[in-house]
Amino acid sequence: MKRFRLHSPSILTAALLAGLAPQICLADAIPPVFSLVSAPETTNAVQAATNPVIPQELPPEAAVIPIDDKAADLWERVRAGYAIPDLENQLVTNQLAWYGTRTEYILRTVQRGSRYLYHVVEELEKRGMPTELALLPFIESAFNPQAISTAKATGMWQFMAATGRDFNLKQTMFKDDRRGVIDSTDAALNYLEKLYGMFGDWQLALAAYNWGEGSVQRAIKKQQAQGLPIDFQSLSVHMPNETKNYLPKLQAVKNIIGHPEQFNLALPKLDNQPYFVSVEKTRDIDVRVAAQLAELPLDEFTALNPQFSRPVITGGTGTKILLPTDNAALFKENLNKWQGPLSSWSAHTVQKTERVEALASKLGLKPEVVREVNFIPAKMMVKAGSTLLVPKSTKAPDNDISLEIAEKAQLVIEKTSTRQVSYKVSKHDNLAAIAKRFRVSVAELKTWNHLKRENVAHGQTLHIQTPIVTQVNQTNLLAAAGSRRTAPTPKVTHHTAAPARHGKTLLANLKLGKKKHS
Repeated sequence: MKRFRLHSPSILTAALLAGLAPQICLADAIPPVFSLVSAPETTNAVQAATNPVIPQELPPEAAVIPIDDKAADLWERVRAGYAIPDLENQLVTNQLAWYGTRTEYILRTVQRGSRYLYHVVEELEKRGMPTELALLPFIESAFNPQAISTAKATGMWQFMAATGRDFNLKQTMFKDDRRGVIDSTDAALNYLEKLYGMFGDWQLALAAYNWGEGSVQRAIKKQQAQGLPIDFQSLSVHMPNETKNYLPKLQAVKNIIGHPEQFNLALPKLDNQPYFVSVEKTRDIDVRVAAQLAELPLDEFTALNPQFSRPVITGGTGTKILLPTDNAALFKENLNKWQGPLSSWSAHTVQKTERVEALASKLGLKPEVVREVNFIPAKMMVKAGSTLLVPKSTKAPDNDISLEIAEKAQLVIEKTSTRQVSYKVSKHDNLAAIAKRFRVSVAELKTWNHLKRENVAHGQTLHIQTPIVTQVNQTNLLAAAGSRRTAPTPKVTHHTAAPARHGKTLLANLKLGKKKHS
């Protein structure tokens, strides 16, 4: 599906937004599964289309654009809301030179961001905030909601774990709201509003978004103690290079979007209307099933719903999925016809610390299945109390994962190596007792010793691989935890991996530090 919306709303879409039934049911015997939530308000867009405001000074390229077409172009809406004072210095010139020679990169970023831009602009206008802030994800993540920085800042707006929690972005085993389009945008704008309230200056607010409010406050105190100005340019002498270049980067993108013809760039037209609508859910549903019902490619579905970290979307009515407006009607129609199960996954609580092979044997699964869906590297033991995602059993095919598990589940694993020992079977030994003594499974003992039965003889020598717990390379495991949870995994470009750190255990929802932004 093309990511640019180059056409006017269809009659089908209009009917969908105006009169679609509030709930969609699988069958009379099954509770409502999904209901459409109102699309983001379009009052401003509609008014602009019917009563366009003609600016006093039109840019040269606008003179030849019919007013109706101009009003329908989201780029003009962005430009009209520019309100942050322009920054002019050598760093801006350098950034303009860099971006100006990379039009393909700009167009790729624009294509990716075209899904989200209308929503961001709409939210900014509701709050009366400058619309060039809608371009900030261009700098933060290239509009990639899967982006992870070297400091483990995550998502389109690049929230650190601690900062995300400060702004109510939940981070569980099943989803990370830092990657969610609606939740992360709301949190980012709340954060920017807070920073503007602290400093009374959008340039300083942006510096604090990147550097941290404490760092900006200390820099201001240093300047004030010396009787020096406290504007962004004056404070930049105290800033690290990343923050010095942060606002110049945004200014460069702002200039290019403002006058693309000066950079030999032809921006694609973006319709001034919502790209997606929200759909509430009350039942678990597999990511693949949801994409299939919406008739969307898997990568397009995950681009709109990147917060879900496992192949099943859990949660009650508070959990929403996003769908392009044109596909929401298809989703409703296909859901009404769907006869199969919505979800094929269940949650299993680990009772004692065991290797994946032993757990898989008890569950009647292949170890590779358990490792793949839970992203457990080789030679790892799963700690007691951990939650594993496993295929549903035939005994309880319709049971959903409880809300409590979905919100509190965690996966704790330890890296292990093994050493081989020889054990001579005593008179009263049996295979189960030996397995328990060495914390391995009966199936593993049989495999290692090529046993077809569970009978062992007195004096028989068994070869046993005993686990040795060692430190875990957290960086590699966190990188796995941050990647997509559907198989095959859509190709996602991340930032450079962080330097390795070590620790004994890993929690899937590990606290990753207190630095505000990378």
